[in-house]
Amino acid sequence: VAPPGELKYEGRGPVSDLVAPSAVTGVLDDCLCDIDSIDNFNTFKIFPKIKKLQERDYFRYYKVNLKRPCPFWAEDGHCSIKDCHVEPCPESKIPVGIKAGNSNKYSKVANNTKELEDCEQASKLGAINSTLSNQSKEAFIDWARYDDSQDHFCELDDERSPAAQYVDLLLNPERYTGYKGSSAWRVWNSIYEENCFKPRSVYRPLNPLAPSRGEDDGESFYTWLEGLCLEKRVFYKLISGLHASINLHLCANYLLEETWGKPSWGPNIKEFKRRFDPVETKGEGPRRLKNLYFLYLIELRALSKVAPYFERSIVDLYTGNVQEDADTKTLLLNIFQDTKSFPMHFDEKSMFAGDKKGAKSLKEEFRLHFKNISRIMDCVGCDKCRLWGKLQTQGLGTALKILFSEKEIQKLPENSPSKGFQLTRQEIVALLNAFGRLSTSIRELQNFKVLLQHSR
Repeated sequence: VAPPGELKYEGRGPVSDLVAPSAVTGVLDDCLCDIDSIDNFNTFKIFPKIKKLQERDYFRYYKVNLKRPCPFWAEDGHCSIKDCHVEPCPESKIPVGIKAGNSNKYSKVANNTKELEDCEQASKLGAINSTLSNQSKEAFIDWARYDDSQDHFCELDDERSPAAQYVDLLLNPERYTGYKGSSAWRVWNSIYEENCFKPRSVYRPLNPLAPSRGEDDGESFYTWLEGLCLEKRVFYKLISGLHASINLHLCANYLLEETWGKPSWGPNIKEFKRRFDPVETKGEGPRRLKNLYFLYLIELRALSKVAPYFERSIVDLYTGNVQEDADTKTLLLNIFQDTKSFPMHFDEKSMFAGDKKGAKSLKEEFRLHFKNISRIMDCVGCDKCRLWGKLQTQGLGTALKILFSEKEIQKLPENSPSKGFQLTRQEIVALLNAFGRLSTSIRELQNFKVLLQHSR
């Protein structure tokens, strides 16, 4: 990466003329992959298919509780702007198979579950798939007693809560809502300052609370970051990449004008430059975009690792429509084949590879920090921002759970359930939609490149 003072608009690359190519091309730090390869792979293999997948019934309906109170501070910035509003989906519109299967196998259930409750649970499972054997149904009931919270990187919503509602993600797209100011800033500041392993004495670049450091331009922050262990460095890059991705969506789907009550949404070049231009951000924008690519690689790796879970005949993406369910699974397996064909995956084995006791402690610290971030999403004052924030953090949390469950995934039986590794429907929907958002971000980045070239 060129020093900030040497950033120039020159050369040709996948994002040249968009941000300085010397900063957003070449090999990514902490992995052996170059940005050109990711751009091409995403554009020609992943993006068209993941977009189709997100339109399938199984993946478009997400059950979420947007009424959970903020656990860290009194909410003072709830957004009343109409574009912040989330339109819940009427129960009548939800495919019958999804409604029948909305019980959360991963919820904590008391060990003294009564026989009657067992019967009710088995009856619900029978409604999902009448071909399940009695043995399988008993295994499912057993899971309900099993609390696997030690594997979760996210605070999961209780899908059985009366406050949890189905949301049609296609009718509630992620875009700029006008939610900004101190309330929005407080959420991200809390994430970075309290959950990214950073001491108070180190200030993030562009942090308005940082004391004036002359010509520092964030170099002291990056000197500190490079001195961290790989795991903590990765953690920061994941959060920064997620933040960059969300900002890209807001720039690409911005309220441009409203005439006769009809809003017009589209890319806002000025907003994009404010957030990512190397000159306006003093070199910080390109670094954040590199972290977006790094996050893409992490989630791509998780999808390639979890493929065996879905390749088993016992796993159905059940909505009740037999033909659509079969087509959806075929499309998903096709995407998995593509993810496995990518030649430059991130190697997660390099993480938590020290002495067993230290590695276990670090992994637990990593997990708890991320889980805390998922709870902070309940402090977002705009419902639409909260919806997509919760979904994307849950998707990343599910990806991390997958990456650190490789042995359990390898041991999965072909034709029967397994206690070792399970994903709820909520986790599956979040995982694929979150990756779809990253794929869209990288595609939108290419679009901004073209727009900036034309605007000169």
